[in-house]
Amino acid sequence: MSWLTFTQLYDIIQCMETSSYDKKGFAVACESVMYSAREQKQIGTLGEKTLHAVVKHYIEPDDSKHEIRIGPFFADIVTDSGIIEVQTRSFNNLRKKLKEFLELAPVTVVYPLPGTKWLLWIDGQTGEVTKKRKSPKRYSVYDAIGELYKIRPLLSHPNMRLRIIFIDIEEYRYLDGWSKDRKKGSTRCDRIPKDIVGDVCFCSPADYIRFIPDDLRSRFTSKDLKIAAKINLHTAQTVLNILHHIGTVRRVDKQGNLYVYERQ
Repeated sequence: MSWLTFTQLYDIIQCMETSSYDKKGFAVACESVMYSAREQKQIGTLGEKTLHAVVKHYIEPDDSKHEIRIGPFFADIVTDSGIIEVQTRSFNNLRKKLKEFLELAPVTVVYPLPGTKWLLWIDGQTGEVTKKRKSPKRYSVYDAIGELYKIRPLLSHPNMRLRIIFIDIEEYRYLDGWSKDRKKGSTRCDRIPKDIVGDVCFCSPADYIRFIPDDLRSRFTSKDLKIAAKINLHTAQTVLNILHHIGTVRRVDKQGNLYVYERQ
């Protein structure tokens, strides 16, 4: 029998703890941001949107731990256990900051994705808002892959943690798009969180094997992953590119133009 070190055991416990979510605490964060900070016109002065603010207050209600300067950057949250960055936009904007922070302390990148999304449209001329309509799109951890690819060299860093949380949201968009109904190419105004419905934590490169379905055979290609995970081929190829880069899967053969992979 091989025994875990204290550090390994602690990391596992931390992953288990952060994979649970607190609906009551999330509701309190929503109320705090929507009814307190908004009334005082504190949100928006630095370009902070509602989704970002709510997630930040949900993870750490103590405002004194928010927006802490570290070197040339500001960290969203700093606690005794490390740095937390809530990223609701492109991960391209995160790379320089993340490289700096990872050399100093454990860093958790929190990436919110929609659970269920309702769309509401705003007429910029009249101010009228349409009734909300439920989006048919279903989101999963695979919707984070495009952003993860942008920071793939950093995913295997020993201080790197990723936390994907799923939130039911109402998304407000302006009717200013180029299509006839003014919706395609429209500008997003804001996203209002309503409830937290899921939380997944990746504490080490080994955890990313979750992107490979358990029932996938021992050796597989991107096409096999596409079918098993019910995702498009480009996403499947990007998943395997990332997992190969961080050492979670390895290439063992080729079938025509496709690599054959197996779990490490």
